[in-house]
Amino acid sequence: MSAPLWTPSKGFQQNARMRLFSEYVSQESGLNFANYHQLWRWSVDNREQFWSLLCEYFPIKFSNRGKQVLDESSGMFMAKWFDDSQLNFAENLLRYQDQHIAIEFYNEQGKQQQLTYQQLYQQVSLLAQALQAQGIKPGDRIAAIVPNIPEAVIGMLASTSIGAIWSSCSPDFGQQSLMDRFNQIQPKVILYSDGYVYKGKTHHSQEKITGLIEQLNRVEFAILIPYVQSEPFIDHTNIPIFLWDEFLSNSQADKAINFISLAFNHPIYILYSSGTTGVPKCIVHGAGGTLLQHLKELSLHTNITRDDKLFYYTSTGWMMWNWLVSSLALGARVILYDGCPTYPHMDSLFQLIEKHKITVFGCSAKYISALQNANVKPIEQLKLEQLRCILSTGSPLSSELFDYVYQNIKTDLQLCSISGGTDLISCFALGNPLSPVNRGELQGPGLGMAIEIYSPDGESIIQQKGELVCSKAFPSMPIYFWNDPDNQKYRQAYFSQFPNVWTHGDYAELTKNQGVIIYGRSDTTLNPGGIRIGTAEIYRQLEPFNEIEDSLVIGQEWQGDQRIILFIQLKAHSHLNEQLHHKICQQIRTNTSIHHVPAKIIAIQDIPRTYNGKLAEKAVYQIIHGQTVKNRSALLNPEALDLFQNLEQILTS
Repeated sequence: MSAPLWTPSKGFQQNARMRLFSEYVSQESGLNFANYHQLWRWSVDNREQFWSLLCEYFPIKFSNRGKQVLDESSGMFMAKWFDDSQLNFAENLLRYQDQHIAIEFYNEQGKQQQLTYQQLYQQVSLLAQALQAQGIKPGDRIAAIVPNIPEAVIGMLASTSIGAIWSSCSPDFGQQSLMDRFNQIQPKVILYSDGYVYKGKTHHSQEKITGLIEQLNRVEFAILIPYVQSEPFIDHTNIPIFLWDEFLSNSQADKAINFISLAFNHPIYILYSSGTTGVPKCIVHGAGGTLLQHLKELSLHTNITRDDKLFYYTSTGWMMWNWLVSSLALGARVILYDGCPTYPHMDSLFQLIEKHKITVFGCSAKYISALQNANVKPIEQLKLEQLRCILSTGSPLSSELFDYVYQNIKTDLQLCSISGGTDLISCFALGNPLSPVNRGELQGPGLGMAIEIYSPDGESIIQQKGELVCSKAFPSMPIYFWNDPDNQKYRQAYFSQFPNVWTHGDYAELTKNQGVIIYGRSDTTLNPGGIRIGTAEIYRQLEPFNEIEDSLVIGQEWQGDQRIILFIQLKAHSHLNEQLHHKICQQIRTNTSIHHVPAKIIAIQDIPRTYNGKLAEKAVYQIIHGQTVKNRSALLNPEALDLFQNLEQILTS
């Protein structure tokens, strides 16, 4: 067994919030835990006590703390947590009202802004008052189309403080993609910016969004945030559109927020599935479950304190934005960024991290891969003295990218590959400050999350690849899907494969280190000759190739079996010649098996991805099998699908 890439020092463990919580549990339970795995096992076997202790440890601000913790009498699918308790989500995130910096904002054009916790509270109060003055009440939907700017955080907190439901999308979504999402939830309010910046360009949003407002027939008013301010505002709609400052102008500056007391499971967020197989599903998350999960993951697993500056490169359309903002409940400093992560320089974000002494940085695995492919080596020019942790999610982080981080970014930091999703607005597996980091592995399951790996027959297995499942209920399960009154869509999404067990759709393995390896989505798992292969197993073998910009692999149904087809997008001046073809096949064969070697490697000009950067493997599978892709607007670059339409001659040989 190879040595860990990082091992927490005694001092690091001694000061870890996870260790302090472990001691707290020991006092309450009379048990002692020798390591993280023992604490995790206890949390899974004693879920009611575990989640109840979390409420007291942080402590959660309840307006009414009931006696019930978990009602699972109708099975995991219908589990209810803290059903007789009440709280307000925003109140828990705004517990601090002091001069500590709450938000730092930067964009690629050099714009910056700071808000203290007191200023944030005041801004939220102003907006909450204005929304209530316009008749917004609990349960109303507020749809936001905004960049990752302070007004997005203020908007979310004001909405949830009065019981409204927040649903946000990134402003780079096309009008049809926005319509596919917001038309289902019928918002009363649209909050939007006049544009956003990306890769040195200003992108205007007004025409697109006013067109959207005209299509949404229940919008009562809109609020415009002047952000890029480079074109005149003209209201072509038949509903009022208020400018941000104008909308807040009649509110009382020093009025305390009237946080509305709501049920523990009152909805606060509507998030969306990728929508590549149809209209996106509207996933509704409750206040208490989201709050508990985020506090657990941010405080215990990520070790966030008031002294930390947490920066996750994200958009408002990705659940990592919701996760990031919850660190306000811990009094930390939240770093917001709008722009391209590799503009004007490939290492621009690391220059930002160095300059502003950021302690925890999160990004996608694709971003780290892009740095590696560009041979970026921050370690040679930047000290990054304050950076202690890098988080990665969005897709599996390959073993080679683990090596890249430790060799080229910083040798002494905790690299946490984390995995969960929109479905649970949190993680099934992630890091923790008490365990070592092993190459290619997530450190372990999250506290209270009863994850297992199932064989196709539903047998729990270890050190073998299979379906990632969660066999016991957890508080951040969706409370329901919007417009799914009999819960059929919800049940079909997670509970159709194994009875009373959440099947997440990831192909994974529990390792002998008690870590987790994610091999990709199980619904796109390759199956040549009956051998199951995760697509990530092939992608990670392509990391060393400087010639390859991007790639996508699918299984083609072929002569009663399946064969692997690899599509590669080449960098400028690179060509798929016989030599490169041989090198790719040799790399895959040597480091995996002969079964992983593609039957065909095809050069393609572009690779389709969703707005969250995920590969559209299923859509390409449908295209090459003559099926219809139901929702092309779910893709960031839907025109890329056209490149796969006319490959019959290549794919039938």
